[in-house]
Amino acid sequence: MTNTDHRPLAEPVSLREMPDAAIAMIDAKGTVVGWTQAAQELVGYSPRELVGRSIAHLLPSSDDALRASAYAEEFRAQGDWSGTVAVRHRDGHTLTMALRVSSLGGRKASSRWLVSVTDVGSLSLGAANGPVRESLLARTPIGIAVHDPQLRCAWVNDAMERHDGVPRHRRFGRRLQDTLPAVEAEALEVVMQHVLESGITTVHEFRAWPPADKRREHAYSVTFFSLQGADGTPLGVCSMTVDVTGNRRARERLAILSEAGTRIGSSLDLMQTGQELAELAVPLLADHVVVDLLESVPFGVEPSARIDTTTDRPPLLRRAGVASIDTDLLEMPWMRKEVIRPFPTSLFATALRTGRSYLEPVLDTHSGPWVTQDPARTQLVRDSGIHSFMVVPIRARRCVLGLAVFGRSVERTPFQEDDLLLAEELVTRAALSLDNALRYARERAAALTLQRDLLPHRVQGGAAVEVATRYVPADMDHGVGGDWFDVIELSGARVALVVGDVVGHGINAASTMGRLRTAVRTLADLELPPDELLAHLDDTVRRLNDEDADMFDQVPAEVSATCLYAVYNPVTRRCTMARAGHPPPLIVDAQGQVTIPDLPAGAPLGLGLGLVPFESVELELPEGSLLAFYSDGLVESRDEDIDVGLDRLGDALAQPGASPEDLCSRVMESLPTQSPADDVTLLLARTRALQPAQVASWDLPNELATVSTARQLAARQLSEWGLEPLVTPMELIVSELVTNAIRHCDGPRRLRLIQHRVLTCEVSDTNASHPRRRHPRPLDEHGRGLYLVSRLSRRWGSRSGADGKVVWAEQDLPSTAGAV
Repeated sequence: MTNTDHRPLAEPVSLREMPDAAIAMIDAKGTVVGWTQAAQELVGYSPRELVGRSIAHLLPSSDDALRASAYAEEFRAQGDWSGTVAVRHRDGHTLTMALRVSSLGGRKASSRWLVSVTDVGSLSLGAANGPVRESLLARTPIGIAVHDPQLRCAWVNDAMERHDGVPRHRRFGRRLQDTLPAVEAEALEVVMQHVLESGITTVHEFRAWPPADKRREHAYSVTFFSLQGADGTPLGVCSMTVDVTGNRRARERLAILSEAGTRIGSSLDLMQTGQELAELAVPLLADHVVVDLLESVPFGVEPSARIDTTTDRPPLLRRAGVASIDTDLLEMPWMRKEVIRPFPTSLFATALRTGRSYLEPVLDTHSGPWVTQDPARTQLVRDSGIHSFMVVPIRARRCVLGLAVFGRSVERTPFQEDDLLLAEELVTRAALSLDNALRYARERAAALTLQRDLLPHRVQGGAAVEVATRYVPADMDHGVGGDWFDVIELSGARVALVVGDVVGHGINAASTMGRLRTAVRTLADLELPPDELLAHLDDTVRRLNDEDADMFDQVPAEVSATCLYAVYNPVTRRCTMARAGHPPPLIVDAQGQVTIPDLPAGAPLGLGLGLVPFESVELELPEGSLLAFYSDGLVESRDEDIDVGLDRLGDALAQPGASPEDLCSRVMESLPTQSPADDVTLLLARTRALQPAQVASWDLPNELATVSTARQLAARQLSEWGLEPLVTPMELIVSELVTNAIRHCDGPRRLRLIQHRVLTCEVSDTNASHPRRRHPRPLDEHGRGLYLVSRLSRRWGSRSGADGKVVWAEQDLPSTAGAV
């Protein structure tokens, strides 16, 4: 018996199949001649109390003692015996024991019996009913040998010879060094000497080739324990040896499957998962592995549950993974992402059609359809030396997603059925990850479609700003988020700039984003200041949370979001902004100097409980200033602090003269990764200013003649701007707005005309009450003014001012008119 590896196995196996087994040695008359410490701990008797007495002393009654005599006769006839027996503990209670009796032979045909008992109640359910108990009950031969204090063999059973091939007569009176190879004997005797001196049971494992099976290496596990006499001194060392080759292979397979749990499916990338499967299987299971997915799968398209059998053309495959012990093969037609066209009669097409695995223990590459259908690949397989291979379909929810092909060339042992079972288990685990990634890809595609549909398709800054935007969704592992941006044209040539971020990812975040963007647009139409708008938006988010909390059929998900809202007026060049937990904007002047305004942070929407007020800040911006609004995904990541991201963003924007569109591209190129962990949103707005000639305003006295004066002033200004076609409708609009101010308020204070993309008429007064349009009945004498204004205008409305309100109306410019 030769040993090639003295290192312990990857996961030590306890040879003592029952860790608390009680071992006793009895002679032919049933007298105990040796006792162990484990036996004392199990049944309570010390060596002094039991050595030299009949083993029947451990049986509960005299009837059991009589049965023990009968069993002894049966032992002598059969050699070994196993079963269960009742044993009396020293304190009187009875234990149910699993019993094994092994016959030992010595010199001159003398005999001894080794009795091993284990408390069945102390075994776990799996151990009591599984391999431990089965091995105890004689399904696994246990080689037993007893050595005296000088480590010379005194007793041995028949199974020991089958383990190491050493005949019984060559053992007696000899040490291991005299019967086994010196290196292994030395290691075993060191363990035995330690057991003699310490009394501690010890397990040792080794690999060897037994005489009966020299073609295959076996793994053995041996337990050594000390046999004690009546005075407690060691009488010798007993060894119990078990062939654990099957257990070792099982452990190795479990180790592979355990590693698969950590290495396969590390991301939601379908192609990467295929490559992880291939790399795991080489060289643990195969020398060469390729993983092919149906062509649509890497793009997130789920295949049909049934392969079309009405055509002879099998579906196309795309190579997702390839691994080989021969790196040269990776440069040949085994390239990843290559489109594979299986031949209709090939095993690959058959496996795709049937969904069944195929095992070819011996591969014939010199005849059959391989040679004629694909001679190039056949020659490649022939050159690689592949002699055995397996084809395993990748199945998930009754759909075939692709194939995994395993081949051996250097390993001369052909694939067997247990190899196929292991390959199928690996592929099943990979299929779960692939299916999960496929589902996620579909969900991500749906969320991304929803996100892009809900975001503005085209933004315009009107006469106020020149805008450019970018949106980059998060990578596959994190999913589409709830970022949004918007540019909303307001009355008086003003514009609202909005950036927000809903907490979370996926379809829920995208749909919530759409609801909040709609709410912001609705609130913007009310012409609310930024701080008031955010307060109303906060109420909206908290109302959404209250509605979700009332849904008893699902766990409510708290909605929260951040938002930055700004209003820029090109007439005054003033910008008013407020934020709710959102990163502050960056302002870049015409010389490229970057500043961050001192803007109170505010609480995120839905989390402030209405207790933290939002604060607005008003800034005067020179014409040509650049406003940068963004989400935290642009400047923040796990690998760098937000200050680093802000510095990078500022450096990219500090380019005087560059257009907002070019600056957006520059910022995107500066990102550390093109697959961000969070959505990236960027909105750039370069401010414009209206020229004085585009604005005309007049203070109006509070008297009846004001109406006529206002009409004349408006008509004269429109003529100067070359807008004569608009004089008549504008006179009517001005007349109605000024009349309402006189009739319902303290009188008009100012009339203002603004010519930009449209013509805007504004009448301000000191009354904070806003007008409401109503549809007059045929006989009503009043209430027709605003109805007439709405019919003459493209749109009209009112907004709050510092000391009252402003009522405004817009008209489209004639197509021939140009801005002054």
